[in-house]
Amino acid sequence: MSDKILVIDEGTTSTRVMLFAADGTCLGSAQKPLTQHYPAPGLVEHDADEIWTLTLACAREMVAQAGGASAIAGIGITNQRETIVFWDKTTGKPLAPAIVWQDRRTADMCQALKDQGQEAIVQAKTGLLLDPYFSGSKIGWALSNWPHLKAAGDKLAVGTIESYLVYRLTGGAHISDATNASRTALMAIGSAGWDDGLCDLFGVPRAILPQIVDCAGPLGLTLPELFGGAIAISGMAGDQQAATIGQACLRPGQTKATFGTGAFVLTQTGRTLPQSRNRLLATIAWQLDGVRHYALEGSVFVAGSLMQWLRDDVGLIERASDSESLARSVADNGGVYLVPALSGLGAPHWQPHARGAIHGLSFSAKKAHVVRAALEAMAHQTYDLKTAFAADGADWAEVRIDGGMVANDWMAQDLADILAIDVERPHFIETTALGAAMLAGVGCGLYGSLEEAAIMRGQVERFNPDMAANIRQTRLSGWADALKRVLA
Repeated sequence: MSDKILVIDEGTTSTRVMLFAADGTCLGSAQKPLTQHYPAPGLVEHDADEIWTLTLACAREMVAQAGGASAIAGIGITNQRETIVFWDKTTGKPLAPAIVWQDRRTADMCQALKDQGQEAIVQAKTGLLLDPYFSGSKIGWALSNWPHLKAAGDKLAVGTIESYLVYRLTGGAHISDATNASRTALMAIGSAGWDDGLCDLFGVPRAILPQIVDCAGPLGLTLPELFGGAIAISGMAGDQQAATIGQACLRPGQTKATFGTGAFVLTQTGRTLPQSRNRLLATIAWQLDGVRHYALEGSVFVAGSLMQWLRDDVGLIERASDSESLARSVADNGGVYLVPALSGLGAPHWQPHARGAIHGLSFSAKKAHVVRAALEAMAHQTYDLKTAFAADGADWAEVRIDGGMVANDWMAQDLADILAIDVERPHFIETTALGAAMLAGVGCGLYGSLEEAAIMRGQVERFNPDMAANIRQTRLSGWADALKRVLA
């Protein structure tokens, strides 16, 4: 019987394919690093052909481990959201670099639209703000600045990463799931689909966009020659929505925080479309059988990528895991605060031109203080988000954490201490992939609902707040001062 689930987890810095048993046990994983291209300051690109090549290689490895295509009940796909791909409908080959979610090239374009008073309209329709983070301005920029894309005419297809992968896997299905579509700023998330007014605003022809579909169900079949037999694609969601599902945040008010390349907090709001007055985002959490559940979201642009920068570019650590022992080696941060605005500041500030800073350096500051300050910035940024969520009437009673960074016990405890709430961490922290597996399990009929599929989550551990109030306040005051200087 086909009872295994294959998950394609297309991240910002790597491509990974994982094999799951129906009970949530991870049976295997294949992973390859993804090349980052920085053609100029603030610009971030990927080679979409490399994404496809790496995905196919990793998927073939896991299909073979499963025992062949016939052993796999369904494929789930989860992906870095907002990254946009341009490809030829006849060949599937990319026509331009993929513009990554971190890219800031449309900052001036977004500011000009703000100056025209367009942000309130965009937010009312999409739940998003006018920021280069989202896909719509990226597509409009590319069509204006890369003439060969316009010249492609009817051959041009555009979509987020999951849309591109489905096109390549199926040989031509041009679809996008509702969660990814909701991150383009081209979809009115309270209605059926793409919005003509938004498409006109960003200069995006509706004809080049994919069909918007559910997050689970019979979404497509892979070409038989790819894996030695056709496999059903039965689940899709953007990475943060997938993590929300993987953390079993299935009731309104439940909250997850993922610390990957960036940090993203989602609070599930059920069938109610949230309205933020504090510069948070409203987004689709999932769509099943045409029915949408929503979430309130706060996005931090720099989290795990800060550790990567400290390791690869600054040389303060040899491995990301070194950060925990360095943080524990000093009693406190020594007055050092690091504001990680290496690609601007996300929620609730939304300052694309902000740049990072290390504040409070003196001769007494050591490497350990700087590294500790970098880790502390995770709790500080999350505290700012919690404050904004609370102001929007969606305060957190607890938070469920995941992502590569949270293997760090010191950081998990620091989050609990600064947020002053319990923090829950599952033993299996790759909940983004797990959420895609849950969706695929529902979509291919292994489970009747997400609630049934939640058994896949497994065991958890909890971190309780344990910091003196005066120390916590000193930390928060120091952070507020450092942040104010960056924002100024």
